[in-house]
Amino acid sequence: MPVSNDVRLRSKTGPALRLGWLLLLLVAAASASADDAYVPPPGQWSTVEPANAGFDPQRLARAVAAARAQAVTEPTDLHQVLIDSWSPREPNYRVLGPTRPRGGDSGLILRGGRIVAEWGDVHRVDMTFSVVKSYLATIAALALDDRRIPGIDARVAESVPGPWFEGEHNGAITWRHLLNQTSDWSGTLWDVPDWADRPEGDDPEAWPDRPLHPPGSRFKYNDVRVNLAALALLQVHRQPLPVVLRTRIMDPIGASPTWRWHGYGNSWIELDGLRMQSVSGGGHFGGGLFISTRDHARFGLLMLRRGVWGERRLLSNAWFDLLREPVEVRPDYGLMWWLNTDRERIPAAPASAYWAAGFGGNSIYIDECNDLVVVLRWIPALEGVITGLLEALRPDQRCDAG
Repeated sequence: MPVSNDVRLRSKTGPALRLGWLLLLLVAAASASADDAYVPPPGQWSTVEPANAGFDPQRLARAVAAARAQAVTEPTDLHQVLIDSWSPREPNYRVLGPTRPRGGDSGLILRGGRIVAEWGDVHRVDMTFSVVKSYLATIAALALDDRRIPGIDARVAESVPGPWFEGEHNGAITWRHLLNQTSDWSGTLWDVPDWADRPEGDDPEAWPDRPLHPPGSRFKYNDVRVNLAALALLQVHRQPLPVVLRTRIMDPIGASPTWRWHGYGNSWIELDGLRMQSVSGGGHFGGGLFISTRDHARFGLLMLRRGVWGERRLLSNAWFDLLREPVEVRPDYGLMWWLNTDRERIPAAPASAYWAAGFGGNSIYIDECNDLVVVLRWIPALEGVITGLLEALRPDQRCDAG
């Protein structure tokens, strides 16, 4: 809270009054600092007028309207959408986990942690597809913080015994390889071979005998291997990953109790004498994270604040640099987050911006430089939407740095 020169001049009337003004300034500074770190309490969220958040209100309204005009909310039956999308190409494709009908579009924009704009049913729980990969990466961050994993470049086989990481090829896979999708793991998990997920090439007979690439040398977006990362993290945490997420992240940030993280009907294992489900890292075969827009926004705000929520640190600060290290063979990807490296994906956004993205136009955009979190549901073309929102910021409010 700035104090005018007039106030400072009037404070010369006496020592007691000067001390009073000094205390007022200290309180104001503390309040401003606390305000900068605002986080919403459970079940509540402060709003701020667009003009007070640095936006041109009319341009922001036009940007939101343009985003909503791109929404794709039909057909609503996502079980059938999955079958129609993947069965023509993927052999023996089937939906292994639950699905949920798609609702209408929704979205939310935060600046300074407060809601600048929101639309649609922001409390509705919807499938979120590959956005859950970024939540899964956070589970890995917790394992690193707890030293359940010796290091991001440690071989997974050192922490996860069993058949999944045996042999010369699979045994060389590190946690980094799993998290940046360069492992090229070879095998079958939950009755799906790795090669059957988004198979490459035009010869189906050659798909099962695909050439192997050394771990780290080739990027391949592959949900079978992401599901393997979830299974490996279940092995090191020794408890269901939804429990880890709820107790370590979602409850502390005040998320609602409505979200669910599903696996498949055949992804149950026994661990320490208990039956547990290994959850999926996407909705490609069904399952995954079913969650509301507002709960996504809370998670996004935790990322924006580099793992700090109020007075609590939930994730190490170092993680937020680590997750944005570009993959050498895919520079716009980090540790299960998409990157704006060299500002190629979104030229209007800072190079430091990053986002989670899922099938159908689900996304969480994180922009530390502009103090922004943007959540979109069923609105594709994130790049164009973010460009419009950034252009709605007044020039003096817009960060153009890396």
